Amino acid sequence: MKTAVKMKKEIEEFLNFLRYEKNASEHTISSYRRDLNQLADYLKENRFNWRTVDTLALRGFLAELHERNLKKSSVVRKLAAIRSFFEFGLRKKWRQDNPASALSTPRLEQPIPGFLTEEETTEFLEWSVNHNNPLEVRDRAILELLYASGLRVSELTSLDLEDLSLKERLIRVKGKGKKERIVPFGRQAEKWLKDYLSMRTRIKTNQISGPALFVNCRGGRLTARSVQRLVQSRLKQIAVLRKISPHSLRHSFASHLLSRGADLRVIQELLGHKSLATTQKYTHLDLNRLIEVYRKSHPRS
Repeated sequence: MKTAVKMKKEIEEFLNFLRYEKNASEHTISSYRRDLNQLADYLKENRFNWRTVDTLALRGFLAELHERNLKKSSVVRKLAAIRSFFEFGLRKKWRQDNPASALSTPRLEQPIPGFLTEEETTEFLEWSVNHNNPLEVRDRAILELLYASGLRVSELTSLDLEDLSLKERLIRVKGKGKKERIVPFGRQAEKWLKDYLSMRTRIKTNQISGPALFVNCRGGRLTARSVQRLVQSRLKQIAVLRKISPHSLRHSFASHLLSRGADLRVIQELLGHKSLATTQKYTHLDLNRLIEVYRKSHPRS
C-alpha cells in the first residue's frame, strides 16, 4: 500500500516538473497522470516496488495493455509517460537506472490526413451570410481564419483581442507547450474579421467584458466544441462523402501551400510543429505535383 501511495506522490512531483519547467499542456499532464497512476496500481497489485522494478516487469504491464486490445497510439503514449517518469526519477536519484529505456516502442501506422481540395474549400467557406446576424458573421470569420492560418481549433478559441493585428494581418498564437508563434492571414479572413469585430458587442446586449476574440451568445469565450460543431455542420452541407474532421482545415491549409510551392520548413513554422517529421506527412497529399516539380527542376530527371 505504502509503495503505491509514495509513487503517486512522486508522480505529482514529476507532473509539476512538466507543468512549470517544461510548459506541458494540461491535456498532456492529465493524460500522463492517468497513465502513471495506472502503472502504480499495476505494480501494487503485482507486489512490485517501483524503485526496484525491472524492464521485464514493465513488459508485463505493456502485455496486459495489449491483452485489453488498447490502441497502439495509447500504448505509445503510456510508454512515453513511463520513460519520462523514470528518467526524472534517475535525475532525482530515486533510482540508479531507467528500466523503461530498453522497452521498444510499437510502430504506428501513419494515416493519410483528411483534407479538402481547393474547390471543396471554396464551397465550404463561401455561403450566403446574413450580414445583420452577428453570429453568422462570426462563424464565417472563424472558418476563414482557420483555413487562412492553419490553426488548431484549441489555438483559435484561446485567441484574445490583443493577439490580432488587422493592419499587418498577423496573429500571435499560443501553441502546444505554451510556445508562441506569429502567423499571417489573408485578405478574405481580414475582411470577415473586420465585419465581425464591428458587431462583436451585438452578440450580447450587455457590454462584453473579457479579452476573448471569439465569443458565444452569452458573451463568454467560445469553446472548441462549439467550433467543431460549426465545422461539422458546414461539412454536412457540402456533402463530402469521405471522412473529414474539423482538423481537416489545418491539413488543407498545409497541403494547398505545399502544392503551390511553399517550402516544407515554412509550413512547419506556420503550423507550429516541433519536428519536421510531423509536417512531412503532408508531402504525399499531392504526389503528382511533387513529381511534376521534380521532373521540371532536376538537371538529370
